[in-house]
Amino acid sequence: MASQQSYTRRTSFIIQKRDPNNQFLKLNSADFSSPATAIAVDANNAGNLKVGPSSGQHRRESFLYRQSVDEREVNHSASRTSSVTSIAPQYGEELIVTPFAQILASLRNVRNNLILIANIPSDENRPRPIPKRPPLHSTTLPSDVIQCGQDTLDELDWCLDQLETIQTHRSVSDMASNKFRKMLNKELIHFAESSKSGTQISQFLIDTYTDKDDDEVSQNITVPDDTASTSSLDNFSISVLGKAKTAAISQIVGIRKLKSPFDDHILQYDVNDHKELQVYMQKLDEWGPNIFKIQESSKGHSLTSITFSIMEKRGLLKTFEIPSGILLNYLLHLEHHYRDIPYHNQVHAADVTQSVNVLISSPVLQNVFSELEVLASIFAGAIHDVDHPGFTNHYLINTNSELAIMYNDESVLEQHHLAVAFKLLQDSSCDFIVSLSKKQRQLFRKLTIEMVLATDMSKHMSILADLKTMVEAKKVAGSSVLTLDKTDRMQVMQTMIHLADLSNPTKPIDLYRIWVDNIMEEYWRQGDRERDLGIDISPMCDRNNITIAKSQVGFIDFIVHPLFETWADLVNPHAQYILDQLELNRSWYQARISEEQSTMVEENDANVEVTTKFESSKHQQQQSPSNEITNLKQFDPTKVAYF
Repeated sequence: MASQQSYTRRTSFIIQKRDPNNQFLKLNSADFSSPATAIAVDANNAGNLKVGPSSGQHRRESFLYRQSVDEREVNHSASRTSSVTSIAPQYGEELIVTPFAQILASLRNVRNNLILIANIPSDENRPRPIPKRPPLHSTTLPSDVIQCGQDTLDELDWCLDQLETIQTHRSVSDMASNKFRKMLNKELIHFAESSKSGTQISQFLIDTYTDKDDDEVSQNITVPDDTASTSSLDNFSISVLGKAKTAAISQIVGIRKLKSPFDDHILQYDVNDHKELQVYMQKLDEWGPNIFKIQESSKGHSLTSITFSIMEKRGLLKTFEIPSGILLNYLLHLEHHYRDIPYHNQVHAADVTQSVNVLISSPVLQNVFSELEVLASIFAGAIHDVDHPGFTNHYLINTNSELAIMYNDESVLEQHHLAVAFKLLQDSSCDFIVSLSKKQRQLFRKLTIEMVLATDMSKHMSILADLKTMVEAKKVAGSSVLTLDKTDRMQVMQTMIHLADLSNPTKPIDLYRIWVDNIMEEYWRQGDRERDLGIDISPMCDRNNITIAKSQVGFIDFIVHPLFETWADLVNPHAQYILDQLELNRSWYQARISEEQSTMVEENDANVEVTTKFESSKHQQQQSPSNEITNLKQFDPTKVAYF
């Protein structure tokens, strides 16, 4: 087994040696000995499918078994059944037609050939048996050659074990996704054991960045009882959308028309300082411009300013004959539909849009994407959080909100963002893609949907695994990442918007700290609402249990760093500066963990002292009751405020 290469830079938790003790399902090749096979259902165990021989009658084969016109497949068809030295009866004359099964068959033949060529002796301790066959030759090989053959056989057996456990209806990258989830779970268990706050942070990362169906991931992490309310949701049902709750079922909610038209040039619109805005707008191709200054100098129109400028600079308005006035009108309506909340507002959308613009401009990716894919990427960044209510998907699902019911608990917010964005696009005064052909318009919509759905943070591990698998597979194959097919391009576009959505920790520390303050305030407001409703307070949402520094270190180590590390491999060396800034920011927060813990201890001591004094005062009042109660305000029913 090849040893792991050492790196000078700090690597993420996913760069680890594979576990040689993993147990895998063993498939018996003898099951394929019949010329034809059939899927049989075990009557004694309903639902279990068995691969077994069909009846002895010859059946007519479908077109799948006809000889391929592909010359390579014709020339190598024998390798898909049996080789001269392999065990022919196991496969008979049946032709294996699916590429994945062909790979397995070829690897089995390679294994058998290796055993014969190297005269590898039989060993009962091996997980896979060595077939007993006459030796191919009687030459005595050097011990180092035999050892090399045995090591190679170990590698082959491991590869076969991995391949044979793939569920054929799922993507190959699911192997990496499942592996990374288990590795993350192990890391977070250790992180949770480090302190009480570590438990809360670990649960937050599991809840937010893994899919809700991954039950095995979080089963070993529990949050202490004192971080949550004692009440439950058994008899509780509420909608965060208030008045819009009944309308959500019949139509897309939250659509509002602006009252007045706007000028058709972005820099002529209502701004505070044209020159100051121009200075910041010139940095849109750089990583980490001050979005907050753009928001201020554009008089609250950072999203419109940035999105319009990027599209104009890239020549997209000319390429797709986009009317500038209609585009501006759409962007202003879009911006108007972002709510006034601490984090998921139009400034965050502007930041994500600008970050996507930089990521897609990587020299390695030049000329990879079509102009329509670039347009969809910028558009997806702009709309990806429109009409965000300031609450998480978990909250909407747990409170039985109308949105969760409408979208069946699946990517609730992301589907709502898409619905609002495309609903706005239906208005002729906002339809800036009016010149696109029907086919282009459908593709534009499809690309946008795929990208915005990728901003669902519960898909993080799948996105990471997909990208890591693609990058490593191309490395092993020796192929260039510049030649991306349609599927790879979509995967990279999904990764880019997800990277942009998680990019706060990679920005200059002064900007990063502002983003942290904003997201924490939004989380705490959700926690306040949960406390008022008497339901469990979500991890990281309790403003009385603050662990900002440690949570950011955990966020970087387990979520952000592995993703950006893999991206840096894809566009190497053009993202190293992003990793460098990420490492600096991690060090900044790491240095403040002890300070934060000391503050928490002091606050806890102060709370204990206040509680003690309160109990003492209460006891004295009970011992010496007063006959006169003072300072009570007279109740006036005419001054009651009704809500």
